[in-house]
Amino acid sequence: MPAGRMLGNPTLRFVGRRLLSTAVVLLGVIVVVFLMIQLVPGDPVRIALGTRYTPEAYAALREASGLDQPVWEQFFTYLSGVLTGDLGVSFRTGQPVTVALLERLPATVSLAAVGIFIALIIAIPAGLWSALREGRVSDAIIRVGSQFGVSVPDFWMGLLLISLFAATLGWLPSSGYVPLLSDPWEWGRHVLLPAVTVGVVAGAIMTRYVRAAVLEVSAMAYVRTARSKGLPPATVTLRHIGRNALIPVLTITGIQLATILGGVIVVEVVFAWPGLGRLVYNAVAVRDYPLIQGAILLIAIMFLAVNLIVDILYAVIDPRIRLS
Repeated sequence: MPAGRMLGNPTLRFVGRRLLSTAVVLLGVIVVVFLMIQLVPGDPVRIALGTRYTPEAYAALREASGLDQPVWEQFFTYLSGVLTGDLGVSFRTGQPVTVALLERLPATVSLAAVGIFIALIIAIPAGLWSALREGRVSDAIIRVGSQFGVSVPDFWMGLLLISLFAATLGWLPSSGYVPLLSDPWEWGRHVLLPAVTVGVVAGAIMTRYVRAAVLEVSAMAYVRTARSKGLPPATVTLRHIGRNALIPVLTITGIQLATILGGVIVVEVVFAWPGLGRLVYNAVAVRDYPLIQGAILLIAIMFLAVNLIVDILYAVIDPRIRLS
């Protein structure tokens, strides 16, 4: 049997198992999201209409949202809509939920991408430096700094950055969003402050994990053997420690990325950032249940997608995982 085929089969089986488990979890998420409307106290249509309630408006909205059908029929209608990209219509605006979510998605993705990039720039050098100098002054400074970053509320960090860089220095805008494709320079100026806010907090969390992972790998026998052979410290760090410490680092990176994609609501509100988090915040405020349902489903799908990608990267980095 060719070597490529021998290596490929375990990888394909590993990916296949992860895809199957992701599909099962996604089905469970769809069921839970559907049950949200059924378990809401009171009548969601009546609540959504508020002061605009009239018997005619109530009947029309109830029929348009499919809530006049039996529960089992509502579920299969909802499942069919999810599979075809039809997540219903907003109670408040009458806009299709899918359209509303897709309008907000680029802002969330761009914030998450820049934020996790900033977090990695902070966490990898700081965590590695701290671990390789365990017990020294620089290690203590980094550990205290990471604890401070974890403890600081993100809204306070955002307000501090706005006060310094927008209000005092006037270097950056304090709010708003410009699409990347329309004006890359203005997009960068608008995304920097909210991305630094989420990136510093995520980077502080990730620094602790990087440090712990490097310390754990550094204590392994094969690292001590490599050092005893007289290999240069850089070679030992990059080849023997770095790659084997990637698994836990990759895990926490995926978690932080999924968290940012899920919507850092407070940060988006502070910076008037038109992402999914702010959309959910506004939808909850006006009790727009179809929009809440759609946003939660999309966030859950992004969580699952990030976890699936991380699982596949596990197999790429460490063959023992795909062969187990």
